[in-house]
Amino acid sequence: MPVRKGTATVLTCALSAALVLTGCTAGRSPAPAPPSARDVHDGRDGGAGPAAASRAPRQERRTPERIPGIGPTTHTRIPDATTQALVVSGESADGNVVTAVLHERDRAGRWHRAAGPWSGHNALRGWTDAHEAGDLRSPIGVFRIGDAGGRLPDPGARIPYDQDEEFAVSGTGFLGEPLEGSFDYVVAIDYNRVAGTTPLNKERPLGPEKGGGVWIHVDHGGPTQACVSLRRENMTELLRALDPAREPVVVMGPAGELAL
Repeated sequence: MPVRKGTATVLTCALSAALVLTGCTAGRSPAPAPPSARDVHDGRDGGAGPAAASRAPRQERRTPERIPGIGPTTHTRIPDATTQALVVSGESADGNVVTAVLHERDRAGRWHRAAGPWSGHNALRGWTDAHEAGDLRSPIGVFRIGDAGGRLPDPGARIPYDQDEEFAVSGTGFLGEPLEGSFDYVVAIDYNRVAGTTPLNKERPLGPEKGGGVWIHVDHGGPTQACVSLRRENMTELLRALDPAREPVVVMGPAGELAL
């Protein structure tokens, strides 16, 4: 929920890369010896001798590479159809400084960095996996990001963008920094909101006590109430990069927990 002019309340925010080995020898190799009886499958033990094994094609199963810094447990929460993930990693559970990197998955199932790293902030008191309204912590998790908006005109976003004067904000932040312009560009994080609607939508499916209005927005130079903030130029880059066909998500939380 955006901050209204004349109040000191800030929006509560609730706010997821081959080695080729070659070898050679000098001189002529001796002619191979004929196979012995031990090299031939005798049909009794169900196995195959070395000769048969050498003829069989070698099959290796490669699993898709995980996003750097993201552990197996967190990775299972990224939808199979998602090929674009913004990873927002905090310094610690109680820290409010973040690094964000946009990753994309290729057709071979391998993840690559597409943009970033970008610096920014999260909530004043850090992170939580049980976010409540007013706790001054950002929610930990994997959330869809598919709706955007802002006070300024669409900078070229591919996801739906709602330009509206309602994104205006005033007042000061926790460090006394001005908040004006913080909502010039925003991306809604699908925490306790209705997906597919403007970020201004105030419906809270989990109830108001679980907070809401969790956004990625323009950084104002200090911690947020629950949102994630990035520098203005990074916000425009993000808006132009997010592709709804890739079903983008944000993977957010302290680095130690995301590595699980």
